[in-house]
Amino acid sequence: MGLFDAIGIAGSGLTAQRVRMDVTAENLANADTTKAANGQPYQRQEVILHQVGSQGFNGALAQASAAQEGGGGVEVQQIVADATPDQQVYDPGNPEADAQGYVKMPNVNTVTEMVDLISESRSYQSDVTAMQTAKSMFTATLGILK
Repeated sequence: MGLFDAIGIAGSGLTAQRVRMDVTAENLANADTTKAANGQPYQRQEVILHQVGSQGFNGALAQASAAQEGGGGVEVQQIVADATPDQQVYDPGNPEADAQGYVKMPNVNTVTEMVDLISESRSYQSDVTAMQTAKSMFTATLGILK
C-alpha cells in the first residue's frame, strides 16, 4: 500500500457520499412532483456503488502479499430509478386526480430519505476523519525522519 493510498481511498468515499447526498436531496425536492418531464410522477433515484478493483478478499490478499500498488476505494457505478410502485392518494379535488379521485404520487418516502441523508452524512464525516488521521500519521512520520 502506497503512502497516499489511504487518502485516495477516503477521497473516493467522499465523492461517492456527495453523489448519494445529491441524489437524496433531489428525491426530497421532488417528493410531491406528480408530473415529471415524461408526464408521470417523479421516480425515486438510487445510487449504485461498487468497489474499485473489486477482486474479493483473496485477490486483495495476493495483491498485498506481492506488495503491488493498487487502486482502491469506491465509485458510483450508476444511478437508477427505484422500482417501487407509485403511491395512490385519494384527493378528488386535485386536478391531477383520475376518475375515481386518486392521484398518482411519487414513490418517495420522506422519512426514508431523511434516514438515508443522515447515514450518508455520517459516512462522509467518517471519510473526512480517515483523511485527517492519515494526514496526522504522515506528519508524524515526516517528523521522525527530521
